[in-house]
Amino acid sequence: MSTPLSAEAFVSALRAEGVAVVEVDGWRDHNRNHKGAWGPVNGVIVHHTVSSGTDSSVRLCYDGYDELPGPLCHGVIAKDGTVHLVGNGRANHAGGGDPAVLNAVIGENYDTRPPATHQHEGSSGAVDGNARFYGFECVNLGDGSDPWPAAQLDAIERVSAALCRAHGWSAKSVIGHLEWSDWKSDPRGFGMPDMRSRIAARLSGKPDDTSESAAALAAAARAEGPRRHQPFPGAEFFTEGRNSPVITAMGRRLVAEGCSAYAEGPGPRWSSADRASYALWQQKLGFDGADADGVPGRSSWDALKVPYTA
Repeated sequence: MSTPLSAEAFVSALRAEGVAVVEVDGWRDHNRNHKGAWGPVNGVIVHHTVSSGTDSSVRLCYDGYDELPGPLCHGVIAKDGTVHLVGNGRANHAGGGDPAVLNAVIGENYDTRPPATHQHEGSSGAVDGNARFYGFECVNLGDGSDPWPAAQLDAIERVSAALCRAHGWSAKSVIGHLEWSDWKSDPRGFGMPDMRSRIAARLSGKPDDTSESAAALAAAARAEGPRRHQPFPGAEFFTEGRNSPVITAMGRRLVAEGCSAYAEGPGPRWSSADRASYALWQQKLGFDGADADGVPGRSSWDALKVPYTA
C-alpha cells in the first residue's frame, strides 16, 4: 500500500519516463475526494473511452456526465501517445471490484489467480476501486476494430511503468478494468498480460526522460552541437500563415515518405496543403478520424524525424 503521489510528483514521474504530458486547466484540484477515500493506492487500472477524438474524449473524462460526474480518470491517453491529465485524487473510474483481485494486486501475483467475479459498486463484498487505483482512459471505441497505434500502446506502457517505479510496485500492479470487474470489457483490442510483460521489461531498465523544455533544448544544442532532428514546436505553432524553415523541412520529409498533397512546393508558410499532407502521414502511422486531422502531435512529429534547422 502506498500514499498517493502529489500532483507535482505525479507529473514528474510521468515525464521522467518519457511521457508527453498535457496538463488540462484545473486538473490538480479536480477530484471526488468529498465522496470518499483517496488512498492508500495499490495499482493502476487501464480503460478505453468508447469514444473517438482527443478533445471530446478529454472533455468527457474531465466533466463526466449527469449520472457519473468527472473526473472519470486521472489521465486520458490519446492515440498519438499524449497523456492529458484531468484529475488528481479520487476519480470515478473503477467502481466496485473483486476483493480477491485487490489482494492479488497487493500480493503482486495477479497472473496466477482466477478471473474476476461479478462485483458491482454497492454489491456485498465489493471493494471501492476508486480509492485504491490510478486510472487511465485510452481513446478507443472499444469495438475490437478500432486500432491501437504503437504510440498509444507505448504511452500506456510508460505511464504504468512510471507509477510502478514511483511506488516500488512490479508490473503485476497494473490491470485492465475487465480484470477488476468481470462485467467490464476494457481495454478491448490488446491483452493485459502482454502489456504487463512490456511494463516489466521497461522497469528492468532506467527511466528515459525524453521531455524537453526550451531551455534544455538550447543547452543541448550548445553542449552537443546541431541537433539531428527538429524538436516538436507544439501544435499551436501550426497556424495558417506561419512562416518558418521548419515547415519547409517538414514538407520535404512528408514528400520523402510519400505523403504529399502539394501542387507545388513545399514552402515555408503553413498552408492547407501542408495540413493535408500531414494528415496522410498520420493515417500512415495508423491514426484516423479526429486524430488524423493534419495538425502535428508530439508522437507523429517525432516519428517523422524532421531535420534540425538552426
